[in-house]
Amino acid sequence: MIIEILGTGCKKCVTLGDNAKAAAEAAGKTAQIVKVTDVAKIAAYGVMSTPGLVVDGKVLSAGKVLTAEEIGRLL
Repeated sequence: MIIEILGTGCKKCVTLGDNAKAAAEAAGKTAQIVKVTDVAKIAAYGVMSTPGLVVDGKVLSAGKVLTAEEIGRLL
């Protein structure tokens, strides 16, 4: 599973990345966390407000920091 965190590296983006990692571990899934900071790549996903959460190429969230529990329900 590839989890992409879309954002410029702000505190919210870092928190979302940490929460995604915790959610994957809690679900017992192996996940590669990738941080995407290129604005053109973020826009290519159709995300206009960060942070964004993409799992295996599918945008699951944009513009808010999900908790590990919320992410776990989406995985």
